[in-house]
Amino acid sequence: MKKEAPSKQGFSLEQTFFGFKPENRVDLHDQLFNILWAGEGRWTWNDIYHMPLFLRKFYVRKLNSIYEKQKTAEKQRKKKPTPKDKIAKPPM
Repeated sequence: MKKEAPSKQGFSLEQTFFGFKPENRVDLHDQLFNILWAGEGRWTWNDIYHMPLFLRKFYVRKLNSIYEKQKTAEKQRKKKPTPKDKIAKPPM
C-alpha cells in the first residue's frame, strides 16, 4: 500500500502568483549584473536585488539611453574628420 502526503482540497504546489517564472531568472540576473557593472561599485548586489522594480527599470532605461548616446557620438566622431586631422596647405 502506497502512502501519500495529506493534501487539502484545492491545495496546489504549482506557481499561482504573479512572480518570476524560472525561465525569467536569467533575464533578472543579467539585469542585476548590468546595473552593478555600470554602477562601478556604487551599489551592492543586495541593494539592486531588493530595489523596487520601477526604480530598477528606470536605471536600466537611463543606462541604455546613456550607452546609445555614447554609441552615436562615437559613430559621429569616426564619421567626420576634425579640422586638426586635415592637412592644411601652406600659404603661398
